[in-house]
Amino acid sequence: MEWRKLREQQEDMLSPFAARSINSFGRLVPEEKCPIRTDYERDGNRILYSMEFRRLRHKTQVFFNAKNDHICTRMEHVLNVGSIAVTIARTLNLNQDLTYAIALGHDLGHAPFGHSGERVLNKCMKKIDSSMGFQHELHSLRVVEKLATRISKEKINDYCGLNLTFEVKDGIVSHCGENYNEYILTRDLDKTPEALHNIQNRGALPFTLEACVVRLVDKIAYVGRDIEDAVRVKLMDMQDIPGDIRNELGHSNGEIINTLVCDLVENSYGKDCIQLSPSKGEALKKLINENVRLIYKADKITRYEKIAENTLEGLFDNLLQSVPDIEKLQSSDIKVYRMFYNFIADKCYDENESDAQKVIDFIAGMTDSFAQSCFEEIYWM
Repeated sequence: MEWRKLREQQEDMLSPFAARSINSFGRLVPEEKCPIRTDYERDGNRILYSMEFRRLRHKTQVFFNAKNDHICTRMEHVLNVGSIAVTIARTLNLNQDLTYAIALGHDLGHAPFGHSGERVLNKCMKKIDSSMGFQHELHSLRVVEKLATRISKEKINDYCGLNLTFEVKDGIVSHCGENYNEYILTRDLDKTPEALHNIQNRGALPFTLEACVVRLVDKIAYVGRDIEDAVRVKLMDMQDIPGDIRNELGHSNGEIINTLVCDLVENSYGKDCIQLSPSKGEALKKLINENVRLIYKADKITRYEKIAENTLEGLFDNLLQSVPDIEKLQSSDIKVYRMFYNFIADKCYDENESDAQKVIDFIAGMTDSFAQSCFEEIYWM
């Protein structure tokens, strides 16, 4: 029996607004189907088993190089998004496999040192070419299409990356969680696979409701958890959050998540959109802005950002100077250079790829601690 077909038939019971794997636009390179898993579940597994996903456990979410084992990392955030988003998808009768795959992959392209590192790499690219830049959403798409490492199988017809379905890639590149005032999401059904590479900003809407869920859950997952971590490291107290916001959303991370998930389900059930009520949407925006004031712009955070900026700028400038002499990289006594050489040799770069992009790809994939050790190896006398 073809168990995958049974799984696909089970999708007939989903909401009329749900994505079905049998209707997928498919993969860039066609592959033989899995005998059991749907294409979306298979995509989730590919992301989960990739080297790029593993490195998320040593990448910053908010607090840099945290010594406290209970501080949230980028991997934990991604798993939290997956858990919350699948709960919502299950309740709304949407495609859980697609939702989970998008959630697992949505931050694969994040730089070391979180959003601080993202801003540094964006500045570095614009120094070379003002028309270029770095956004982790766009880079996440680049990771799964070109840079990611498949553990279980060799390259498919010289294709690098994970060869994911269009719907998963669309959810990844369209997941932006930085639009604080956004609490109603509709899907863009006019999107095509070719349109993915025309996305230049964070305003592009997703193709599926499952991706809309992940996009809104991204904020739900981080807003309360960042407060929880900030309280744990004594950067702030929960009472610092204005009372009207706490009364609207809750007095702990768990209460905040429960309030927003229940409100989202109640306001989205049976509708071709994903939304919060105006009162909860406005409260979420206010709470994120409080996080900006109390956490993201706190003195301890901004001071450490200078270390991150110096580290990534130093790596970018030095490695960019080293690229033209590729043979020197290969035979260098400096381990970072040899690793950079191997990185370039392993990727499917064509002759039109800029040296700056190769450097950005290498640095963006680093964990925080690895970036620091590379910087020290190059610059310490």
